[in-house]
Amino acid sequence: MARMHSRKRGRSKSHKPRHTQTPIWVETSKEDLEKLVVQMSKEGKREAEIGLILRDNHGIPSVKMITGKTILAILKDNHLQSEYPSDLLDLIKRAVRMRKHLASNKKDVHNRVKLGHVESKIKRLVRFYRGKRLPANWKYDPEAAILLVK
Repeated sequence: MARMHSRKRGRSKSHKPRHTQTPIWVETSKEDLEKLVVQMSKEGKREAEIGLILRDNHGIPSVKMITGKTILAILKDNHLQSEYPSDLLDLIKRAVRMRKHLASNKKDVHNRVKLGHVESKIKRLVRFYRGKRLPANWKYDPEAAILLVK
């Protein structure tokens, strides 16, 4: 979705390596890794942040490769899953910041165009998550989004 509103082409050969076994150099056990994911979630980290921290600080290339479950599945098993998907919340936060900027800078046409792009991405994600992680009748409303972010 990052290239939806640009004239650039997609990335070539940007796939994760296809490994089926845990690398030899990973010493973390499955139970320790799940405890670490739960602990980071209780500290307020989101799924993407947990994955980056595990990769950069703990040397864990893939949680799914070690545990057999994704980070979201681990959080769901421990009843720590957030109410809204994190990618949707990030886009909503960006749209709220852009609307706040447009309220004080009414002539910023570039920002107004980009706000339309961000809101179209939000609406696409809402269609994708509706019925799965969002209620069936959930709609994006810019005024209600301000309350959702706070």
